[in-house]
Amino acid sequence: MVRSKPLPKPAASVDQEFDAGSDTAVSTTMVFTRLLRNLIRDKELGSRIVPIIPDEARTFGMDPLFKEVGIYAQLGQRYSPVDSDLVLSYREAKDGQVLEEGITEAGSMASLQAAATSYASHGFPVIPFYIFYSMFGFQRTGDQIWALADARGRGFMMGATAGRTTLTGEGLQHDDGHSHVLAQTVPNVRAYDPAFAYELAAIVRDGIERMYHQGDDVFYYISLYNENYAQPKKADGIDEGIIRGIYRFAEAPDLGPKAHRARLVGSGAILQQVIAARDLLAETAGIAAEIYSAPSFALLRRDALAAERWNRLHPQETARVPYVSTVLGPDGGPIIAATDWMKALPDMVSRWVPPYYVSLGTDGFGRSDTREALRTLFEIDPPHIAAAALAELGRCGAMAPAKVAKAIATLDVDPAKLDPAAL
Repeated sequence: MVRSKPLPKPAASVDQEFDAGSDTAVSTTMVFTRLLRNLIRDKELGSRIVPIIPDEARTFGMDPLFKEVGIYAQLGQRYSPVDSDLVLSYREAKDGQVLEEGITEAGSMASLQAAATSYASHGFPVIPFYIFYSMFGFQRTGDQIWALADARGRGFMMGATAGRTTLTGEGLQHDDGHSHVLAQTVPNVRAYDPAFAYELAAIVRDGIERMYHQGDDVFYYISLYNENYAQPKKADGIDEGIIRGIYRFAEAPDLGPKAHRARLVGSGAILQQVIAARDLLAETAGIAAEIYSAPSFALLRRDALAAERWNRLHPQETARVPYVSTVLGPDGGPIIAATDWMKALPDMVSRWVPPYYVSLGTDGFGRSDTREALRTLFEIDPPHIAAAALAELGRCGAMAPAKVAKAIATLDVDPAKLDPAAL
């Protein structure tokens, strides 16, 4: 029998700053580092936070933790590090809080499993945050992740430098476009791909409350990006949508009652491309597109499958409607979903949304190049997203084919371009 007292919820001061947004361009990796430091400083939860890093602390901007809480070493600091003259020098200590494991994802996963099951093994819950290059998680240590799930581990896996086009210059070994697809083989993982600081903060808070206050046997996989962009202010009333997997981020521009309408859906860093595509559609074709952020297609699918099963087993009851179907209803025009992941990810909800739904993604190998070149290659840049919306307006009969072709031609989209999945 597990005997473990619930932990308190994080203080409001831990994450309230992220609701205000920021004009300064920052990455969600940097947002996470700030959020983690706030959690460590929380009077109630701080001592329970366990950062686990496989030798990438400075890459993720986490080196201030070296001085603040130290790196755990059983024997303490027994040598003088080469950066000892720096303000943020490497510091080991017997009471260190960071687990800096060296270049070993397997060793880091072992530490994660130990920390994630401490609530049961020792009756003493701690909250591990294992941050790593996203490519080296579900692909490289999949067996250990399955074991973590089987042991009912609770904690956070933070897949940093995520996406197939967002991290550049590192080669194919880091161009991850499939970890979110692989994550769906694990039944009790809650996987998210947040685009903004307030989304990330809401998801982490939900995770702490769900796992350590309510006692749910789940763990979280959250992807983080290293692309800098301004962080918008959080709108009122969107927390449920963030946690359940989708919400409307922006209304369509007012282009008059006769303007054709479309809906653009994105997640992670590619939501910036979706926003630019919205502007492109308005400027070049007079199309009014509203924007949706979808932090979790996977959770939307689970909700839809649960509703489908309940309806099947209760034929005389009022049918339940999947959450994604209530958000993306029959009105509003074609739906284009674009992410930095394989098309299989947004395809997860295709059964429960209206016709004329198109998934854009990163199927194929991502040759290491600039973000712009890779996004054009994979057809998830603003012109290709806009072209997909125009094509679906043509397919549903809202626009004449000749008008669609003319509008697409203004976007400099090459119809004879090779399929990136076939390269």
